[in-house]
Amino acid sequence: MPRPKGRVLVAQNRKARHDYHLHDRFEAGMVLTGTEVKSLRAGRASLAEAFATVDDGEVWLRNAHIPEYAFGTWDNHATRRTRKLLLHRKEIAKLERETGTSGRTIVPLAIYFVDGYAKVEIAVATGKREWDKRQAIAARDADRDARRELADRNRGVR
Repeated sequence: MPRPKGRVLVAQNRKARHDYHLHDRFEAGMVLTGTEVKSLRAGRASLAEAFATVDDGEVWLRNAHIPEYAFGTWDNHATRRTRKLLLHRKEIAKLERETGTSGRTIVPLAIYFVDGYAKVEIAVATGKREWDKRQAIAARDADRDARRELADRNRGVR
């Protein structure tokens, strides 16, 4: 069976977009075992508490939950093991520089397959404060109300 073409989303960290100001984004490959790939192809993963670190010139994805493969044997993988991310050396240097400043971290945004290869989208992020979150929600609600009023006006409904 041929590999599916294009981007196939497996897991998304929607809460990260709410909790952080996202800056630079990167697409990284993942070093996985066979049962991890099979579990991802089944659409099972969680990025809820996941984060990434740069250690000794290598980027590591920590605390990402990929459950055990249901049909695996005794050689199944650990669900929350540390996984190596594959990036170019310049990208790793940029990540190291960015996270060296205070208050910045690397958060994973999504795990997906691109032409059969497992990828993770990561971003350098700064944590939002509580009033930032409320302000973002208020702006989103105001924009939704404005669009609704405009649509009603264009339809002739008042």
